[in-house]
Amino acid sequence: MSNRIAPKLLAEFIGTFALIFIGAGSAAVIGEGAGLPGVAAIAFAHGLTVMAFAFAYGPVSGGHFNPTVTIGVLAAGAMRAGEAAGYIVSQLLGGVAGALFLSAVLGGAQTGLGTPALAHNLALGATFLTITPAAGFMIEAVLGFFLVTVVLSTAVAGRAGSLAPLAIGMTLTLNILMGGALTGAAFNPARALGPMVATGNFSDAWLYVTAPIVGAIVAALLHTGLARLAQEGMASAGPDRTAQTPAK
Repeated sequence: MSNRIAPKLLAEFIGTFALIFIGAGSAAVIGEGAGLPGVAAIAFAHGLTVMAFAFAYGPVSGGHFNPTVTIGVLAAGAMRAGEAAGYIVSQLLGGVAGALFLSAVLGGAQTGLGTPALAHNLALGATFLTITPAAGFMIEAVLGFFLVTVVLSTAVAGRAGSLAPLAIGMTLTLNILMGGALTGAAFNPARALGPMVATGNFSDAWLYVTAPIVGAIVAALLHTGLARLAQEGMASAGPDRTAQTPAK
């Protein structure tokens, strides 16, 4: 392993470990049935963790902590395939390690360790809602799309400067506020698979792995397409501006 990639992989491992230990840990401790205040607490636990570690490790690895983000950055052409593969392995290992450590401190997997799950008979006003796998797939894909869009438009494109981690952390928070009660709002294969491995519960694992990746790829295609259109617009406007400039 080269000296250049090793710090990046370690940063991704630690950041993902922290996300699972704090984010999934908050979901395990608060549990179900806590209502909106509980969902809000879980959302901020995830968002603040990613924001803090993105500030800490962003200059080292970019602060992905999520295979969905890495695949989106790869699809946008902002990193190499070999490096992306290393990131994903480190993130998955960090997710499993975080969940196993969480299981150890909580005395086992009885709490569920924050494993995401589709809602069944969720009370919404005067009705009860059950999220089907199809609906869950769409929710997780859209949440992944939102996250990768913000990452590409701030951290990768450099539009937010040093405040990119704040925008990314708040995106996590907003995503979980909306989707937490519906799907668990993982939109992160490492966040989903870590607790699944620790609990042995792999219900709808295919959904939690594939849906956010689909959203990430769509976000990357849209990002590169808009960037190309912007460049073409600037190129076509250049001669016109020159022609309109009065001679001195």
